[in-house]
Amino acid sequence: MAVSLTPLIDVVFILLVFFMLATNFNQWRSLSLSVPGEGGAAATEETALRLEVLSNGGLRLQGDVLGLADLERRVAGLLGDDPGRAVRIVPEPAVPLERIVAVMDRLSLAGARNISLDED
Repeated sequence: MAVSLTPLIDVVFILLVFFMLATNFNQWRSLSLSVPGEGGAAATEETALRLEVLSNGGLRLQGDVLGLADLERRVAGLLGDDPGRAVRIVPEPAVPLERIVAVMDRLSLAGARNISLDED
């Protein structure tokens, strides 16, 4: 008596479709953020780099307008040998969170270790 393989193939196909639909290929990473304590921000206010994230997609670093592609090189140059120098990100109200996270990623690639998110 021959065994039919058709039901087995159906089950394998259903499992294949299930795993294709249930799999998520997004890569989730975490960002470490710390809330500044009292007086902590004032101590670094004078030496901190001020980076404004504009609602039109641009960036303003220490008053100079630049794009996201130039940010890493400029910040790496300004940080020099002091990666602990504070970088304050000041976004405009209409800036989406994704843009801010992209800027934070670029700052991390530039070697910035003390990044704070500020509102003015």
